Amino acid sequence: MIKEECGLVGLFKNENSAEILYVGLFSLQHRGQESSGIIVSDGTSINAHMGSGLVSDVFTRDIIKSLNGNFGIGHVRYSTTGGSNKRNIQPFLVEYSGKPLAIAHNGNLTNSKTLRIELEKQGSIFQTSMDSEIIIHLLVRSNGSDVKEKLINTLRQLKGAFSLLIFTENSIIAARDANGFRPLCIGLLDNGYVIASETCAFDLIGAQYLRDVEPGEIVVFSDNGVESYTWAENVHRSHCIFEFIYFARPDSTIFTKSVYSTRHRLGENLAEESEFDGDIVVPIPDSGSIAALGFSQRKKIPFEFGIIRNHYIGRTFIQPLQKMRDAGVKIKLNPVKSVVSGKRVIAIEDSIVRGTTCRNRVKSLKDAGAETVMLCVSCPPIISPCYYGIDFPSKQELIASTKNVEQIKEFLGLDGLCYLSVNGMLDAMPLPGEYFCTACFTGQYPVNPDFNFNKYQFEE
Repeated sequence: MIKEECGLVGLFKNENSAEILYVGLFSLQHRGQESSGIIVSDGTSINAHMGSGLVSDVFTRDIIKSLNGNFGIGHVRYSTTGGSNKRNIQPFLVEYSGKPLAIAHNGNLTNSKTLRIELEKQGSIFQTSMDSEIIIHLLVRSNGSDVKEKLINTLRQLKGAFSLLIFTENSIIAARDANGFRPLCIGLLDNGYVIASETCAFDLIGAQYLRDVEPGEIVVFSDNGVESYTWAENVHRSHCIFEFIYFARPDSTIFTKSVYSTRHRLGENLAEESEFDGDIVVPIPDSGSIAALGFSQRKKIPFEFGIIRNHYIGRTFIQPLQKMRDAGVKIKLNPVKSVVSGKRVIAIEDSIVRGTTCRNRVKSLKDAGAETVMLCVSCPPIISPCYYGIDFPSKQELIASTKNVEQIKEFLGLDGLCYLSVNGMLDAMPLPGEYFCTACFTGQYPVNPDFNFNKYQFEE
């Protein structure tokens, strides 16, 4: 499974801030399952709780009741540049000059190693292995008469992907990198404001979507109202195209556009490019479902739920025993024999990374009696790693970087394999193609790292 670094929720102002942040994080659980945290304040005292695990495990009813405050930020995390050590749970809270300061970050800095080495030379001592902590160190060292000026000076030193929520003693600040790699949107709730990675968080708490935080923008929420500043001198949109393909929930609006409609068009374009014929179209749950529906409708081949997902299986159940890890795919996804037996199955998948999981899925369909299994993938082959916050492995581990389509087909045990072309993918997007980062498919990076990112990890 591909994983992304995290999801963000911020709130200003509401007396039920902890409860609202909890529900918002719950709706963003798909963006990170390793840890979660909430920090709230009433302007005088700070209350925080963080822990490893799912949102529903970390926060009990009593804990939520104890988090008194009317503004705050929350975070769900999957580790990429930092490990899963408890020190790396966000939001990351410090005290500076007697005042609280916290940060929640989605994305990866591509110059984190350079910045960290320079800061350590200047005497900075780091508590975590997160690149997010680098931002805090830069912020407190920056020149400026207030937090806004300090933040502008800080952001101009950063390279890579960062959607940020910053918590101060009397405000919430949202910011995005100049490329807008990761989504961040603003909503209205009662007389206050909500900020979240995806609009699905707004739907669950009853907030109204207003707009996105723009690439290169800082938005300050305080008792003075809402203030907007442009910190980036040059803005070049490079939205992560994989948000539409896989990460974001289909009921979300990201980068101002519908995820559901985009995935449906990806399936339609895949059908246009595919020459395969079959008896049924079967989605690989859950991210392949909407593309499969578009594929089925365009091809006029019946859509069937030939694979059922068990939604109650977590990683902790699979991890302890090797046999359980090996059986993980069947535990989570089980073919329906009565649906696939004797049928020419066209399976729709959103992506193939290493190929090992996909091979097990193909085998399970054939073991269930499928006459043939042809796989159609609603994105191009992934040939390059991501530097901006997606847990793609090194280039050598990406199956499409070392094998051609025919070799991948043989490795997976398929009767046929087709990928959506780059042009077909871009044509399905609701924004111009030049607005997207497609580096994982093309190897052309909008922001280059300052080092070999895949070989570098902080030691835990």
